[in-house]
Amino acid sequence: MIRRGHPATVATMNTHIHFDIGSSTLGQVLVATNEKGICAILLGNSAPTVTRELRERFPEAQLERDAARLTRVLPKVLAFAEGRSATLDLPLDPAGTEFQQRVWRAIAGVPAGETTSYGEIARRLGCPSSVRAVGAAIGRNPLIVVVPCHRIVGAGGALTGYAGGLERKRALLALEQR
Repeated sequence: MIRRGHPATVATMNTHIHFDIGSSTLGQVLVATNEKGICAILLGNSAPTVTRELRERFPEAQLERDAARLTRVLPKVLAFAEGRSATLDLPLDPAGTEFQQRVWRAIAGVPAGETTSYGEIARRLGCPSSVRAVGAAIGRNPLIVVVPCHRIVGAGGALTGYAGGLERKRALLALEQR
Protein backbone atom coordinates (compact mmCIF):
# COMPACT_ATOMS: atom_id res chain seq x y z
CA MET A 1 0.00 0.00 0.00
CA ILE A 2 1.26 3.47 -0.87
CA ARG A 3 0.30 6.41 1.30
CA ARG A 4 0.81 9.95 0.12
CA GLY A 5 4.43 10.81 0.82
CA HIS A 6 5.76 7.24 1.18
CA PRO A 7 8.27 5.67 -1.21
CA ALA A 8 7.39 2.97 -3.71
CA THR A 9 9.43 -0.06 -4.67
CA VAL A 10 11.06 0.45 -8.03
CA ALA A 11 11.65 -2.40 -10.48
CA THR A 12 12.59 -2.79 -14.13
CA MET A 13 10.51 -2.24 -17.24
CA ASN A 14 8.86 -5.21 -18.89
CA THR A 15 7.93 -5.62 -22.54
CA HIS A 16 4.12 -6.09 -22.50
CA ILE A 17 2.18 -3.14 -21.14
CA HIS A 18 -1.59 -2.81 -20.79
CA PHE A 19 -3.09 0.64 -20.36
CA ASP A 20 -6.29 2.61 -20.17
CA ILE A 21 -7.19 6.27 -19.97
CA GLY A 22 -9.74 8.00 -17.79
CA SER A 23 -10.97 11.54 -17.38
CA SER A 24 -10.44 13.48 -14.19
CA THR A 25 -10.47 17.03 -12.92
CA LEU A 26 -6.75 17.01 -13.81
CA GLY A 27 -7.38 16.08 -17.45
CA GLN A 28 -6.74 12.71 -19.06
CA VAL A 29 -5.04 10.15 -16.83
CA LEU A 30 -3.29 7.18 -18.43
CA VAL A 31 -2.54 4.20 -16.21
CA ALA A 32 -0.22 1.50 -17.56
CA THR A 33 0.55 -1.87 -16.00
CA ASN A 34 2.88 -4.77 -16.64
CA GLU A 35 2.84 -8.17 -14.94
CA LYS A 36 4.44 -6.68 -11.81
CA GLY A 37 2.27 -3.62 -11.28
CA ILE A 38 1.65 -0.05 -12.37
CA CYS A 39 4.58 1.09 -14.49
CA ALA A 40 3.25 4.49 -15.55
CA ILE A 41 0.69 7.13 -14.60
CA LEU A 42 0.63 10.05 -17.01
CA LEU A 43 -1.44 13.25 -17.15
CA GLY A 44 -2.29 15.26 -20.24
CA ASN A 45 -4.89 17.23 -22.14
CA SER A 46 -5.95 14.43 -24.49
CA ALA A 47 -5.86 10.66 -24.90
CA PRO A 48 -3.54 10.91 -27.94
CA THR A 49 -1.11 13.07 -25.96
CA VAL A 50 -0.77 10.66 -23.03
CA THR A 51 -0.67 7.66 -25.38
CA ARG A 52 2.17 9.26 -27.33
CA GLU A 53 4.05 9.93 -24.09
CA LEU A 54 3.62 6.27 -23.09
CA ARG A 55 5.07 5.19 -26.46
CA GLU A 56 8.00 7.55 -25.99
CA ARG A 57 8.70 6.24 -22.50
CA PHE A 58 8.46 2.58 -23.55
CA PRO A 59 9.54 2.54 -27.21
CA GLU A 60 10.27 -1.18 -27.33
CA ALA A 61 7.29 -2.39 -25.32
CA GLN A 62 4.19 -3.97 -26.77
CA LEU A 63 1.41 -1.57 -25.76
CA GLU A 64 -2.22 -2.66 -25.57
CA ARG A 65 -5.17 -0.52 -24.54
CA ASP A 66 -7.19 -2.85 -22.33
CA ALA A 67 -10.05 -1.28 -20.35
CA ALA A 68 -11.20 -4.66 -19.00
CA ARG A 69 -7.80 -5.40 -17.48
CA LEU A 70 -7.65 -1.99 -15.79
CA THR A 71 -11.30 -1.84 -14.69
CA ARG A 72 -10.31 -2.12 -11.00
CA VAL A 73 -7.06 -0.15 -11.23
CA LEU A 74 -8.03 3.00 -13.14
CA PRO A 75 -10.77 4.18 -10.73
CA LYS A 76 -8.42 3.75 -7.75
CA VAL A 77 -5.71 5.80 -9.45
CA LEU A 78 -8.23 8.50 -10.42
CA ALA A 79 -9.50 8.71 -6.82
CA PHE A 80 -5.93 8.97 -5.54
CA ALA A 81 -4.97 11.61 -8.11
CA GLU A 82 -7.99 13.75 -7.28
CA GLY A 83 -7.43 13.50 -3.53
CA ARG A 84 -10.58 11.43 -2.90
CA SER A 85 -8.40 8.61 -1.55
CA ALA A 86 -5.36 9.02 0.68
CA THR A 87 -3.93 5.61 -0.23
CA LEU A 88 -3.22 3.61 -3.35
CA ASP A 89 -3.19 -0.07 -2.47
CA LEU A 90 -1.79 -1.36 -5.77
CA PRO A 91 1.59 -2.83 -6.75
CA LEU A 92 3.96 -0.42 -8.47
CA ASP A 93 6.75 -1.16 -10.95
CA PRO A 94 8.32 2.07 -12.23
CA ALA A 95 11.43 1.63 -14.37
CA GLY A 96 14.44 3.86 -13.83
CA THR A 97 18.15 4.01 -13.19
CA GLU A 98 19.48 3.58 -9.67
CA PHE A 99 19.92 7.35 -9.36
CA GLN A 100 16.39 8.04 -10.62
CA GLN A 101 15.01 5.55 -8.13
CA ARG A 102 16.87 7.30 -5.29
CA VAL A 103 15.45 10.65 -6.39
CA TRP A 104 11.91 9.24 -6.64
CA ARG A 105 12.17 7.72 -3.15
CA ALA A 106 13.34 11.09 -1.80
CA ILE A 107 10.42 12.85 -3.49
CA ALA A 108 7.99 10.32 -2.06
CA GLY A 109 9.18 11.37 1.39
CA VAL A 110 7.87 14.93 0.94
CA PRO A 111 4.62 15.08 2.93
CA ALA A 112 1.33 16.02 1.28
CA GLY A 113 0.68 19.74 1.49
CA GLU A 114 4.38 20.60 1.66
CA THR A 115 6.96 21.49 -0.97
CA THR A 116 10.72 21.33 -1.16
CA SER A 117 13.32 22.42 -3.68
CA TYR A 118 15.39 20.52 -6.22
CA GLY A 119 18.46 21.63 -4.25
CA GLU A 120 17.07 20.19 -1.02
CA ILE A 121 16.42 16.84 -2.71
CA ALA A 122 20.02 16.88 -4.02
CA ARG A 123 21.29 17.59 -0.48
CA ARG A 124 19.14 14.79 0.99
CA LEU A 125 20.77 12.41 -1.49
CA GLY A 126 24.24 13.57 -0.46
CA CYS A 127 24.82 15.14 -3.90
CA PRO A 128 24.39 18.89 -3.32
CA SER A 129 25.96 19.80 -6.67
CA SER A 130 23.64 17.47 -8.62
CA VAL A 131 20.61 19.75 -8.80
CA ARG A 132 20.34 19.42 -12.59
CA ALA A 133 20.63 15.63 -12.44
CA VAL A 134 17.90 15.63 -9.77
CA GLY A 135 15.74 17.78 -12.04
CA ALA A 136 16.29 15.40 -14.95
CA ALA A 137 15.36 12.39 -12.78
CA ILE A 138 12.23 14.17 -11.59
CA GLY A 139 11.32 14.85 -15.22
CA ARG A 140 11.49 11.10 -15.93
CA ASN A 141 9.16 10.18 -13.05
CA PRO A 142 6.80 7.55 -14.54
CA LEU A 143 4.31 7.64 -11.67
CA ILE A 144 3.14 11.22 -11.68
CA VAL A 145 1.03 11.98 -8.57
CA VAL A 146 2.06 8.75 -6.77
CA VAL A 147 5.68 9.89 -6.75
CA PRO A 148 4.66 13.48 -5.98
CA CYS A 149 7.05 15.49 -8.14
CA HIS A 150 4.48 18.32 -8.07
CA ARG A 151 5.78 19.02 -4.53
CA ILE A 152 9.22 19.97 -5.87
CA VAL A 153 9.67 23.67 -6.55
CA GLY A 154 12.46 25.97 -7.61
CA ALA A 155 14.69 27.92 -5.28
CA GLY A 156 12.63 30.48 -3.42
CA GLY A 157 9.44 28.46 -3.91
CA ALA A 158 8.83 29.30 -7.58
CA LEU A 159 6.71 26.78 -9.44
CA THR A 160 8.88 25.26 -12.13
CA GLY A 161 8.56 22.55 -14.76
CA TYR A 162 6.07 19.75 -14.37
CA ALA A 163 5.40 16.96 -16.86
CA GLY A 164 1.65 17.47 -16.45
CA GLY A 165 1.95 21.24 -16.90
CA LEU A 166 2.14 24.05 -14.34
CA GLU A 167 -1.66 24.41 -14.11
CA ARG A 168 -1.91 20.78 -13.00
CA LYS A 169 0.94 21.31 -10.56
CA ARG A 170 -0.96 24.24 -9.03
CA ALA A 171 -4.16 22.16 -8.94
CA LEU A 172 -2.45 19.23 -7.21
CA LEU A 173 -0.84 21.50 -4.61
CA ALA A 174 -4.23 23.17 -4.01
CA LEU A 175 -5.90 19.74 -3.57
CA GLU A 176 -3.35 18.90 -0.89
CA GLN A 177 -4.04 22.15 0.99
CA ARG A 178 -7.66 21.11 1.67
